[in-house]
Amino acid sequence: MAASFHLVCPACGAVNRVPVERPAAAAKCGSCQARLFQGQPVELTSAAGFDRHVKADGIPLLVDFWAAWCGPCKAMAPVLADAARELEPRLRVAKLDTDTVPEIAARFGIRSIPTMILFQGGREVVRTAGAMPLSQLKAWLEPRLAAG
Repeated sequence: MAASFHLVCPACGAVNRVPVERPAAAAKCGSCQARLFQGQPVELTSAAGFDRHVKADGIPLLVDFWAAWCGPCKAMAPVLADAARELEPRLRVAKLDTDTVPEIAARFGIRSIPTMILFQGGREVVRTAGAMPLSQLKAWLEPRLAAG
């Protein structure tokens, strides 16, 4: 059997098997036919959706813990959108509103926002807090992506 990895569909939540020999950037969901990479952060709106992405995505997952009232969080939004466009399919970028899904924020001890946590293989790899430009975010991520 050919080597593959799993990706959660950002539209319907289905877990898809993606063969490594095929271009992942063009992959579509087998259930709803949506593109698996949409060039923008995935909105995680429930604990179940968060857990599914953390556990099932076969690529690193960068989650931005944010809130609508947070100025630095608003400043990070375009940076994360740029990161999604530039780093997919090596990395999935997601956003989780800590006011909408407080149980996940509590589970991970989020005390300040924005906080970004990089997950891989179902576990937290590293985290950082505070707004930063794209160049700094990429510099923080690159050694972790290269190691994975």
